[in-house]
Amino acid sequence: MKIALDAMGGDHGPAPCIEGAMQAAKELDVEVILVGDETTLQRECARLGATDGRLSIRHAPQVVEMHESPAAVARKKRDSSIWIATELVKHGEASAVVSPGNTGASMVSSFFVLGLTKGVERPAIATSLPTLTGEAIMLDVGANVDCSAKHLEQFALMGNEYGKHLFRKPNPRVGLLSIGEEDSKGNEVTKEAFKLLKASTLNFIGNVEGREVYSGTADVVVCDGFIGNVALKISEGVAETIKKLLIKEISSSWLGRLAYPLIAAPLLNLKRKIDYAEFGGAPLLGVNGITIICHGRSSAKAIKNAIRRAKGMAEGRVHELIQRDIEETIASPSPVEPSA
Repeated sequence: MKIALDAMGGDHGPAPCIEGAMQAAKELDVEVILVGDETTLQRECARLGATDGRLSIRHAPQVVEMHESPAAVARKKRDSSIWIATELVKHGEASAVVSPGNTGASMVSSFFVLGLTKGVERPAIATSLPTLTGEAIMLDVGANVDCSAKHLEQFALMGNEYGKHLFRKPNPRVGLLSIGEEDSKGNEVTKEAFKLLKASTLNFIGNVEGREVYSGTADVVVCDGFIGNVALKISEGVAETIKKLLIKEISSSWLGRLAYPLIAAPLLNLKRKIDYAEFGGAPLLGVNGITIICHGRSSAKAIKNAIRRAKGMAEGRVHELIQRDIEETIASPSPVEPSA
């Protein structure tokens, strides 16, 4: 299996991408196509000792910077690493594309090059979150600021199929993020989405409040991209703050320093559970192919795990199963009770 990797888009240059690709090739037995400026990549590969024959380079003369407008990609940067990497998936030269670059550029490239899955009106970014019982999926976390109830229903269908693959569960629990458990809580879009999901064949458990996201109550949490992105960024901030506060408390007293050897292992386990590098990247669901969007500051470990996720989705043919679910729903639309 071949994975196309946008090796130029991350905050720290191509080095973490190359190192992650090396680890993936060795541990996952995949071929990785490093897409970017050929001279730069060859130089970095030589410096890092990347001699694995499962790594190859595809030249792309342009790079999309983090500050650039995603709309400019389709107009001016079709020779960029993210665009060319996505084209490799389109032409069947790679099974998936992974990018730690500009999120908007990844979305635009996937939209124009791969196209939307038939019946899908909006793609959605699905991220993984640690919970008390394991892991949950939240979508959308940034692809769509404004959504309709129908969009949220489609996100639920896509998240359900992705959840089946990720959790190996035949019937994942799907929850709708809202401000209260009652079906009367939320804005008009949320309340309408509740009716659609309740009438669907999904294992819909109702509304999920923010405090329940990390409890493991739901396997799939559905929301619009504005709320999802804010929730994700707050979660990242809280995790980072807790880590710093723990370090500060432990190092500020002799008792804390004395106790550290005894609590080091549990703290390390906690760090692993909340570390985004363990999850690798978030898939963009609803496009005709597999696109994994990574954090801009992704480490080699994060890149490796993003490639792992891409490989798993390709082997599980998740995007094809999403297509099937969407088509079945369109053919048999969910009955919805008329609004009072």
